Amino acid sequence: MPQKPERLDARIVAKSRLFTVEQVQLRFTNGVERTYERLVNKGQGYGAVMVVAMQDARTALLIEEYCGGTDSYELSVPKGLVEPGEDVLDAANRELMEEAGFGARQLEYLTHLSLSPGYMSQSIAVVLAKDLYEKRLPGDEPEPIRVDSIDLYELSSLAGRTNFSEGRALAALYLVRDLLEQRGELHR
Repeated sequence: MPQKPERLDARIVAKSRLFTVEQVQLRFTNGVERTYERLVNKGQGYGAVMVVAMQDARTALLIEEYCGGTDSYELSVPKGLVEPGEDVLDAANRELMEEAGFGARQLEYLTHLSLSPGYMSQSIAVVLAKDLYEKRLPGDEPEPIRVDSIDLYELSSLAGRTNFSEGRALAALYLVRDLLEQRGELHR
């Protein structure tokens, strides 16, 4: 494993309600110095979670909501921030109830994914939810969220849809499909 570069300096160069930009001066083992800028956590450090919720043995729930980054309505999986004092599985179940109107009797942490590790420090926990039941909690969304679904054997069709662009969600769906196949819980 390569030796990490030496951190010469780090400072916050911009801050907004949602984002903090840190500038980091590094010296690599070969003597080359570089300045990097990255988005960093705002300091809460509680993390985020995304939920692949299985409606049945082959079908995962999707939600469609307005996304400010793309200025469009996008399909994805339920996701959100982990609240103070909440563990990842509790946060996953809460977000599932708030965004899709379902709770899960079985929740399993799978992994963490990053969006763009080259310039962002944030990552998101991926949780598999099974044995769903109807339960809605009020959320912080400004309007109702539309619930949709996808057959795990039709995931490649998502890439062709104009209202689906989140790579982390697609990766999480493929991870779940592979895991369920390996366990013998999913068959074509």
